[in-house]
Amino acid sequence: MSIDAKALRTTTLGRTGMDVTRVGFGAWAIGGGGWSFAWGDQDDDQSIASMRYAIERGVNWIDTAAVYGLGHSEELVGQVLRDFPIGDRPYVFTKCGLVWNEQNRLEVSKRIGARESLLREVDLSLKRLGVDQIDLYQMHWPAEDGTPIEDYWQTLLDIKRSGKVRAVGLSNHKVDLLERAETLGHVDTLQPPFSLIRRDVRAAELPWCVAHDTGVIVYSPMQSGLLTGTFTAERAAALGSGDWRSRSPEFQPPRLTNNLALADALRPIAERHHTNVGAIAVAWTLTVPGVSAAIVGARSPSQVDGWIGAGNIDLTSADLDEIAAALTATQAGTGTI
Repeated sequence: MSIDAKALRTTTLGRTGMDVTRVGFGAWAIGGGGWSFAWGDQDDDQSIASMRYAIERGVNWIDTAAVYGLGHSEELVGQVLRDFPIGDRPYVFTKCGLVWNEQNRLEVSKRIGARESLLREVDLSLKRLGVDQIDLYQMHWPAEDGTPIEDYWQTLLDIKRSGKVRAVGLSNHKVDLLERAETLGHVDTLQPPFSLIRRDVRAAELPWCVAHDTGVIVYSPMQSGLLTGTFTAERAAALGSGDWRSRSPEFQPPRLTNNLALADALRPIAERHHTNVGAIAVAWTLTVPGVSAAIVGARSPSQVDGWIGAGNIDLTSADLDEIAAALTATQAGTGTI
């Protein structure tokens, strides 16, 4: 699908005042190798070229996190931001609350909500990104250091009040925690996993966000490559130990078989819309009430071409019925169909 840069659809992200394109650039994979949830080694030049290309084609936001590549992803995003005049820069969203061990970079990062830690993290992210203000700052996961959500959410609200960030949100948080945070101050955004394979947030979190005017940017809408239409069982078997997907049950039988069957079932729909399976998978997430936009990664400019038109695809009721039938037939994934 050929999409003119000026034609990418946008939506208002909750109450933030930011109008974002319905697809944004996800900078998880470009963090590179050598950490616990890496996608393997990456080519930094290709990563930078991919981000630049997405921006030039009209994508107006990048989602990253301090932990992606243990600071490296933010540094690459910062390099790209410096290439554009301030008025032409994309919004930059990042995340906090995961603290790594520099002496053992492969150790799983700890989920820390302590105030001093979060205040230190935001300053480090600002420095790596090379910006005076982060557009959206999100708590990556619920804390596991004993800090209650009331405390770490108040810290994020204070950071917002300081002007270091424009908006604050939560990632990977369930409804009970969203409710507790909202009593202190508005949850601007939620970032949950959501795809045809991981549909769990459709039952509770998305309706909550609709009711509270909280923007939602979903991650892994193509389920980390499984729903691109190009992934195979052979490729799954060949994933190296440095790629976190090699340890994921979704990339191993029996789930892998069901997931690839679902991707195959999307091909006729993709053909009708003159696009590819991955774009259809992303477009489906955008039809669900509550979803503002989807985060999609790319490690080359050609991968950007594969999904950039997803936000402009109008799936019909017949398409949606066909997808629902495919979910039932393949038994792929979990959650409300």
